[in-house]
Amino acid sequence: MAAVDEKLIPVGEFEWFYREAVPESPLDRVPIVFLHGLPSRSYTWSNLMASYAEAGLRTIAPDWLGFGQSEMPECYRFNYSTDAYIEALGAFLDVLELDRVSLVVQGFLGSVGLQFALRNRDRVDRIALLNAPIASDAKLPFKMQQMTWPLIGDMLTQDPLAIDRLLEDGSGFTIPDEDLDVYRRPWLRTSSAGRSLMYALRGLKLSESTAEIRAGFEGYSAPVLVIWGTNDPWLSSDSVREFVDRLTDGTLVELPEAGHFPQEHWTKEISESLLPFLRRSDL
Repeated sequence: MAAVDEKLIPVGEFEWFYREAVPESPLDRVPIVFLHGLPSRSYTWSNLMASYAEAGLRTIAPDWLGFGQSEMPECYRFNYSTDAYIEALGAFLDVLELDRVSLVVQGFLGSVGLQFALRNRDRVDRIALLNAPIASDAKLPFKMQQMTWPLIGDMLTQDPLAIDRLLEDGSGFTIPDEDLDVYRRPWLRTSSAGRSLMYALRGLKLSESTAEIRAGFEGYSAPVLVIWGTNDPWLSSDSVREFVDRLTDGTLVELPEAGHFPQEHWTKEISESLLPFLRRSDL
């Protein structure tokens, strides 16, 4: 199995952490950038990255600013809005000299990658989407909504066990302790982790984001693969087929038993469709 390296890099005034797996025999394909959702981190993609590097693909997965091992700036330095994250992602790709990439996005905040693609069409070769807010009625789950409330949110987002519960509630399955230890580690290290989560949740304007996504992907010409865990307790699958049908080149793969974080338990099933999609040159 290919090694997944861990790296830190300065991007403007902030430091980003990212994981990277480089193939020994690379295919002539653009790099793949994996974007995590909330309250996850780039670790969620580690198994996929290693195997995809073995298949000839260069893979990169950053921790979003405010998460994992990336810098966790206070909101007066970084406002955690969708626009701020889109700009930050572009700057990250610039520093790595990635002029054109394919995106694999998942979950709340991972959806920023979809808006980045709409605003930077010349930089995105193709997109794979796993359980992210695309419907006009998409809302944060109630537990995440509570984390945005004054005072209550300050307390809830400081609880490392709340992160465990969110990850397991969303996936619908028990996550191994060794993985949960990685996810909760930032909360055990610094109170900035909780504040950053609260800022990011407050910055998500889902009605505005989903409106841009639905309008922008009407007739979107680049290939899009939607892999959807239909057992997602937070995001309905009712409008997913409609979303895919409106794409110029869209494919839907449903995972009936998977929930909001399908990559946590269904990597084999995901790879059966995702890896060929990323490797194909005739799209």
